[in-house]
Amino acid sequence: MSHPVDIHVGQRIRQRRWAIGMTQQQLAEIVGIKFQQIQKYETGMNRVSASRLWDIAQALKVAITFFFEDVDQEQPSAEDDMLSNKETLDLLRTYYAIPENQRKRLFDLARALGEVA
Repeated sequence: MSHPVDIHVGQRIRQRRWAIGMTQQQLAEIVGIKFQQIQKYETGMNRVSASRLWDIAQALKVAITFFFEDVDQEQPSAEDDMLSNKETLDLLRTYYAIPENQRKRLFDLARALGEVA
């Protein structure tokens, strides 16, 4: 049985990887391991060693502390649930790919639609 912290760290790896549009294969190549090992880390099946977590943090361009944020929470917040959804992360990545002036107009439109709903 996986430890809850290992599961949390794995989820944070997956969340960040999705957010920056990186595949498991790409991360594995950067870190120097097989993509199956990334799969095992992300599910919490295998525990990530300190040195490997350091390498993953460097590859994902985050501080080590990123993987432990909110680890002491009993239950994930609604925001955490949304951010662990691949569709949400794809939407965010696409949104930030839009030029800034158009992105602001899109944001204003989305906010207006949300207020009407």
